[in-house]
Amino acid sequence: MTFEVEQTTGDSGWFTHDRFGLFIHWGLYSLAARHEWLQSRERLSGEAYRNKYFNKFDPDLYDPELWAQLAFDAGMKYVVATTKHHEGFCLWDTKLTDYKAPNTPAGRDLIRPMADAFRKRGMKVGFYHSLIDWHHPDYTVDTKHPLRFDPEAVSNNANKDFSRYRDYLFGQTKELMTEYGNVDLLFYDFSFPAENGLSGKGKEDWGSEELIKLIRKLKPNILLNDRLQIGGDITTPEQYLPTKWVQVDGKRVVWETPHTFSGSWGYYRDEESWKSVDMLVKMLIDVVSKGGNLLLNVGPTGRGEFDERTMDRLKGIGEWMRRHSRSIYGCTQAPESIRCPQDCRLTYNPSLNRLYVHVYSWPFKSIHLQGMAGQVEYAQLLNDASEIRFKQGFVESGIENGAYKEGRDESTLVLSLPVKKPDVTVPVIELFLKGGPAQR
Repeated sequence: MTFEVEQTTGDSGWFTHDRFGLFIHWGLYSLAARHEWLQSRERLSGEAYRNKYFNKFDPDLYDPELWAQLAFDAGMKYVVATTKHHEGFCLWDTKLTDYKAPNTPAGRDLIRPMADAFRKRGMKVGFYHSLIDWHHPDYTVDTKHPLRFDPEAVSNNANKDFSRYRDYLFGQTKELMTEYGNVDLLFYDFSFPAENGLSGKGKEDWGSEELIKLIRKLKPNILLNDRLQIGGDITTPEQYLPTKWVQVDGKRVVWETPHTFSGSWGYYRDEESWKSVDMLVKMLIDVVSKGGNLLLNVGPTGRGEFDERTMDRLKGIGEWMRRHSRSIYGCTQAPESIRCPQDCRLTYNPSLNRLYVHVYSWPFKSIHLQGMAGQVEYAQLLNDASEIRFKQGFVESGIENGAYKEGRDESTLVLSLPVKKPDVTVPVIELFLKGGPAQR
């Protein structure tokens, strides 16, 4: 069976199959190495920020082929790369501003070789593009702006023409949609309400309706996120694991949750709250078990490398995915009629008609699947394809001829496990359901 999900305008078929992507946050803030919002946190003007970092940006160790290979080996199927963050600095060779990577010591377009490297490995390519821009002269001071506490800067809003910034946003979007091949996904960021007496910005400010029309005309199949406030294909709860399939207006939607390895999207040298490989693998499983995608973020260094902590996590996830990706790709939430055993997560592949039991806490000898008696043809550990035997149906408890007989109701299937947990981050049991593949 499959769940009824709200239809998308863009092509979400590949997206709901692939389930696992790489997010990349990279910009001038990578040099400061203390959070991508540092310009706002430290209340730096666009000029002060540019003077400090722009002429120092020299990612001499940047190797997009290595980035793409690390993501591919981790089991990721798509990338969403920053083209411009809130600071306004552009990583591609835009014709609309001089505040771009080719004018720094980097001396080149950094997006094109990145997109080429990921596509070469069969991965889909998406762009993250900030609606916010703290560098553009006509971008008005608002509640998120670095100069929000500067009365003179706030009063100067009257001298700005935000329509010129909106034209700039449209122009850069058109560049990205026409000059960089088949862009599969566009992740805008973000709309926000008024706060503390200062204005917010939303769909009327961005011209969201017309912007979406432009994008759909240029790239009819592209997937859009929901942060323009209208017209999105993908709902994106951030740094959050929902308790169930995400719904909008009571209907299940295509959804993705972006998460960091630590507490920052950009490279943060001294940040120490790094998630373990075990936690990251469980996050991926949990998201897919609720019908969603995980977009896991990397913040490259100012020299253009993934740091050692990042590579350690990617390699650990990749080791698990190499043997267990069958329980992720093409999978979704299990049918609601199937009850999840204690300390487990279930995913289900409707095309293969297989159920995957992810065992978070290894039990002693048995996993009970209530209501599954008579529905399973074969069971195996996914990491090595070793058979898992099972029992099913009613057995009366008590002593018979000196031997103890276990109690089990007629609808329960009991998987008989080895005492020792397999040497993998999260063991997975693959159940071949009777009736064969639901679809071919």
